[in-house]
Amino acid sequence: MEPVLVILAAGMGSRYGGLKQIDTVGSNGESIIDFSIYDAIRAGFKKVVLIIRKEHEEAFKRNLTDKISSKIQVEFAYQDLYDIPDVIKVPEGREKPWGTTHALLACREIVKEPFMICNADDYYGPQAFETMYQFLKHEVKDHYYGMVGYVLENTLTENGTVTRGFCQQEHGLLTSIKEVAKIRKNVQGAEYLEEEQWLQAPQNTLTSMNFWGFTPKIFENCKAIFETFLKEQVSENPMKAEHVLPTAVGDLIKANVCQVKVMASKEKWFGVTYQEDKPSVVANLASYKEQGLYPFDLWA
Repeated sequence: MEPVLVILAAGMGSRYGGLKQIDTVGSNGESIIDFSIYDAIRAGFKKVVLIIRKEHEEAFKRNLTDKISSKIQVEFAYQDLYDIPDVIKVPEGREKPWGTTHALLACREIVKEPFMICNADDYYGPQAFETMYQFLKHEVKDHYYGMVGYVLENTLTENGTVTRGFCQQEHGLLTSIKEVAKIRKNVQGAEYLEEEQWLQAPQNTLTSMNFWGFTPKIFENCKAIFETFLKEQVSENPMKAEHVLPTAVGDLIKANVCQVKVMASKEKWFGVTYQEDKPSVVANLASYKEQGLYPFDLWA
């Protein structure tokens, strides 16, 4: 079966201050997601599933899918706060989504093929999509997944802290992944906050940028993990508790449910975590067009 591209685009953009998934950063009115889908089509993908919030559907159609629907098959999946098992009720007043593990489960009834999943607001570069497409065509199995990882120093912003998954690997397989919430640049490379102390990150630390390759078996595996999270953690932080995909994958590795092949990228990430990131993203994408990596009009 042909691999499918799935894009996580249901975030609230609290730090950015708006719907950054479709904010214009390209010289011809594109958002970062345009470039990701363009790179995916070049790699071989023929279908994209966009995980969004239902109330944003018209905005996505107007700004994105109306112009790409002749190039790639498009479907929507909706991350709904109330789409959870009966083990818990949504806390009164909660608006924040349940995190990327829950977002993944939003497409469980739609995606029946091997698929990759990535963030809407991160620029990954063409190599990542080419590498993952080939992995999904030739290697992925129900208990053998894939991840494209990035060197930590290539994934930082000048404008604040970021969250990244610190990865350990052995013989090309992911052995553990730890979600680290506050990481920033320093003169030696990068440092992160742990127990109120800033610690130096080892050089060339491999990080997850939510660029995964799975089979639909992952839905069954993550459903059990997500239910446990709801039962055990939501009562402690009812308004903001969330479960993220790197944590879910790490738990599956610990339980020997799956192996994850690590495929490293040397490309530089950039994205729009903060409004202040936008000018450099605009400049980088304009430069790529000038170099001929992308045409002026992606969808001509």
